[in-house]
Amino acid sequence: MYRRRRLAAGGALLLVIALVLGGLALAGAFKGGSQQASSTQPSTADPAASPTPSATASATPSATPPPTAAATPTCNQNLVTVTASTDKAAYGPGENPMLTLKVTNGGTVPCEVNIGTSQMEFLVTSGSDRIFSSKDCQASSEDLEKVIAPGASETANFPWGRNRSADGCKPVSAAPGGGGAYYIFTAKLGSRASPKAVFQLN
Repeated sequence: MYRRRRLAAGGALLLVIALVLGGLALAGAFKGGSQQASSTQPSTADPAASPTPSATASATPSATPPPTAAATPTCNQNLVTVTASTDKAAYGPGENPMLTLKVTNGGTVPCEVNIGTSQMEFLVTSGSDRIFSSKDCQASSEDLEKVIAPGASETANFPWGRNRSADGCKPVSAAPGGGGAYYIFTAKLGSRASPKAVFQLN
């Protein structure tokens, strides 16, 4: 009877020891599993976890600027022709002549000519008598650059009121005579002057 109690007590002690050792082992297994699980989490410092886009990947290539067009050259004055003409050869009393200046590019390439009022002059003379100049009472002097193709022309018209003028727009009381008198119109553009155009005032 006493031996049975000792065996029972010994068995109970062994069971307690086994339970304690098993609990420690199970606790160690959970602790190790927890560490292992946490070690598999990606680090924020890991480049693979949060990749940074490359600056060159998002850069936009710069557009290539268009070629600059070549500037049109100024016309060679030796290749520019200036001519003068009137709309009629003779004018009756009260008829005002229309004076026309024409500039022509005699070169082989397009070129630029200043045909502004700063360069043009419509001049009417009679022998040595200077009758009229469009520059005498010109309100403004302006530049006007025009590109003229080879062989092409630009024209400017001036209606002359059969009046006299003087340098500085000084008043002139006398008027040019009629009665079949002949007058000469000369068109000027800068340093270029046209051949004379003759017309008659009646």
